[in-house]
Amino acid sequence: MNLELRHLKVVCAIAETGSVTKAASALGLAQPALTAQLQRIERTLGGPLFERDRRGARPTALGELVLARARVLLPAMKGLQDEAARLAGAGTAMSQYRFGGVNSPILGRLVHRIAADQPHAQISTYASWSVDELSQMVISGRLDYVLSGVCGDATPSAEFGLTWRAVAVDAVFVMLPEGHPLAADDEVHLADLGTERWVAAPGDGCFGDCFAAACARAGFTPRKVYETDVRGCLDLVDAGEAVALCQATFRPVAGLVTRPLAGAPLRWRLLLGWHPDAPAARIAGRVVDHAVSAYNDSLARNPGYLAWLTRNPNFGAQQMMAA
Repeated sequence: MNLELRHLKVVCAIAETGSVTKAASALGLAQPALTAQLQRIERTLGGPLFERDRRGARPTALGELVLARARVLLPAMKGLQDEAARLAGAGTAMSQYRFGGVNSPILGRLVHRIAADQPHAQISTYASWSVDELSQMVISGRLDYVLSGVCGDATPSAEFGLTWRAVAVDAVFVMLPEGHPLAADDEVHLADLGTERWVAAPGDGCFGDCFAAACARAGFTPRKVYETDVRGCLDLVDAGEAVALCQATFRPVAGLVTRPLAGAPLRWRLLLGWHPDAPAARIAGRVVDHAVSAYNDSLARNPGYLAWLTRNPNFGAQQMMAA
């Protein structure tokens, strides 16, 4: 048997988890199949790679040698594959647009604008709650652009080396059922929501910490925070079980209202990201323009927020502002 990269991944998985059973689960394999594969690897290399007992699996001296080489080879091969994917498309015109989005309020309108501008372009979308996952997909050449949001002045992790541009800066509103005592107010003070239960959609980033800090400044700790998908958030608010923070551009369904928080204690920046060495970078300015136009399209259908923006000019579209 010739040793392959997939075999090195098996050895690394066993070492990282400390157990053949756990490694099999992590790799999506049955334990007997992984055990048989490890035995074939060990025969190829001429000796046992792990000492195995009831406490788990620990590398032998030979295993440590193989691991040392594998931890150099595997990242190097991954880097080669990522660079090759970007280079393969570097000489071709952008005939496809692959967008990843984290609960983005403008993705649909952005796709519509690009499709109208380039009717023959292939456009695809991918949704995730994790901006890190989407950034990794851009690095590996599986996505061209990421639409994401961050709170306040935060930026996504610099670990992935993406270029980010701000499309818009929005205030964060609160969503209430129509029958809520504060639903008739023009704006709501966060301190007046101190006894409420809350609901939020999942996601990475620091928004949860920013929300907790804003509540602390308002003099309370959130009583309860449910976590569910967007549909679940709407259901819990509609049932009167919770209130929710929401993007100001969100148009609520019947029975729900959105209201600005007094003083705008929370802000949300909508960002577009891409890899600076990928073909997508060459036309990123045009895509940012489309994204800003898509954002403004969303405002046209939200007269309440448009009126709020005229009184708060520091918010709204931020065309080509560096993130």
